[in-house]
Amino acid sequence: MWDFEFTFEAMPDLLNGLLTTVQLTLIGYSIALTLGLLVAIVRRVPIIGGVLHFVMEFIRTTPLIIQVVFVFLLTPANISAFTVGVVVLGVHYAAYTAEVYRSGIEGVAKGQWEAARALSLPTSRTWGAIVLPQAIRKVIPALGNYLISMFKDTPLLFAIGVTELLTQAQRVGSESFRVVEAYTLVGLLFLVVSIPSAIIIRRLEKRYVAV
Repeated sequence: MWDFEFTFEAMPDLLNGLLTTVQLTLIGYSIALTLGLLVAIVRRVPIIGGVLHFVMEFIRTTPLIIQVVFVFLLTPANISAFTVGVVVLGVHYAAYTAEVYRSGIEGVAKGQWEAARALSLPTSRTWGAIVLPQAIRKVIPALGNYLISMFKDTPLLFAIGVTELLTQAQRVGSESFRVVEAYTLVGLLFLVVSIPSAIIIRRLEKRYVAV
C-alpha cells in the first residue's frame, strides 16, 4: 500500500534535491552553451581546430560518469563535489553543443560571408551581426533538447556525492524503508520539470523550423 504520510514527510527533502538538480542543470547548461559556441568558432582555425576536434571526440565517446569520477579524484579536496559535477556536465555537453553550433554556422549561406568580405567588415562584426544570429536561430530546438538530456543526466553525479534528487531519494528511502514511494516520487518530479520543458522546446521547433 502507498504510504501517503511518508510522501508528505519526504517531499521537502526531495524538493531540496530537485532544486539542486535544477541548479546543476542551469549552470551546466550555461557553461555548455558558452563553451560550445567558443569551440565551434575556434575549430575553424586550422591547427587549433584539429586539436579541439580530437578533444571533443574523446569527450563524446567516453561515458559521462567515468569523466565525473575521474575529474573528481584528481580535483583538490577544497573544491566541492557540486562544483566538479557542474563543470564536468558543462564541458561534456559543450562537446555536443559545439557540433550543433557548427552545423548552424555551416548552414549560413556562402553569399553572406562573401558579402561581409566585400563590405570589408571586421571579423567580430561578421560573426556578431551576420553569421551567429542566423546560425543560432536555426539550432535553438536542438540546443533545447540537450537541456532536457542534461537534466536527466544529473543523477549520475550521485557517484561523487552530490545530493541531487536521486541521492536524496536514496537517503530518504533507506532511512524509512519506503524505497518504492521514494523512487516513484523522483520519477514524478522529473516529469513535472521535463514535460513542460519539452512542450516549450517543441513550440520553439515549430516556430523556427521553417525559418
